[in-house]
Amino acid sequence: MNRVFISGNLGQKPESRKAKSGVSVCNFSVATNVRVKKNDEWVDHTDWHRIIVFGKQAELCDQYLDKGSKALIEGRIQNRSFEDKEGQRRWITEILADRVEFLTRPQNGSGQYQEKPQANDSEPEEEIPF
Repeated sequence: MNRVFISGNLGQKPESRKAKSGVSVCNFSVATNVRVKKNDEWVDHTDWHRIIVFGKQAELCDQYLDKGSKALIEGRIQNRSFEDKEGQRRWITEILADRVEFLTRPQNGSGQYQEKPQANDSEPEEEIPF
């Protein structure tokens, strides 16, 4: 079984494009942190994960996620190779996301919370004032 769940913060604003087929594609990196004990001291360690999202979910990620946003990603790990500018074969590990859950609610320019993004066409939940 190839299934992964990643919860972390985006390192930069997502990059979006359209594939030749017309499908939306969104790429971003997510940082996860773990605290480990090294020589009687606790040290924070950060891992970076490359995420790729397709279709409507990619459009929503581009619209609602930003640098620092917290997200939960569910998907599968993919390893692939490519040739760099010098002709060297390189390997890359990515997560192909099936589902992205936004854990940070976006703010509009006035600092007020916007409506929580919906991934389907159902009516949005009623906003609860803070």
